[in-house]
Amino acid sequence: MDSSILIPFLTASVLLTFMPGPDIIFVIMQSISNGKKYGIVTALGLVSGIIIHTTLIAFGVAALIQRSDTLFFIIKLLGAVYLFYLAFKTYKNSSEIHLEDVDRTKRPLFSLYKQGFIMNLLNPKVVIFFLAFFPGFIIESDGNIIRQIYILGLLFMLQAFLVFSFVSIVSDKLTSFLRGNKRFEMFLHWFQIVVFIVIGFYILFSHK
Repeated sequence: MDSSILIPFLTASVLLTFMPGPDIIFVIMQSISNGKKYGIVTALGLVSGIIIHTTLIAFGVAALIQRSDTLFFIIKLLGAVYLFYLAFKTYKNSSEIHLEDVDRTKRPLFSLYKQGFIMNLLNPKVVIFFLAFFPGFIIESDGNIIRQIYILGLLFMLQAFLVFSFVSIVSDKLTSFLRGNKRFEMFLHWFQIVVFIVIGFYILFSHK
């Protein structure tokens, strides 16, 4: 795939992965409660579920692209609108980051891996988000659409695992900072809004 697509895709993926959400908070809490090894295993489970979502998107989007250029544009339009909606929803929500409600019980490593996998697999928002996110980085003229989506999916998995692992290693200091620094919480709040809007416009005006 062209580096002109891969670089913005990886940039957007890393920014999105760093956003506070249930997955990254689950990794943080397991790291704080049980150590970085538990956080990294949890991260591995979470990203493993992405391959299932990627497969669903690969065959679904490929079929739609082959049927109609107009239909594919509508998918991208809906994807951009969905990202704008996420920006608005984030704007309306509190900027506070809550880490206290996550289960701190120490569990076997495989159990944590399995829970991370199931959490990701059964989250319908993941496949909806990928359906909104991936089409903006597909170039029909480059050839095999399914191959392109699998490449994007594997790259997303790799960067997500690296980000989650990094967060796991530094989670003790990071958590203390997040809990005690309201300015940083506000920064993250507006950071999410801006990222959703920018990626939404990128997808909306991207070319096949």
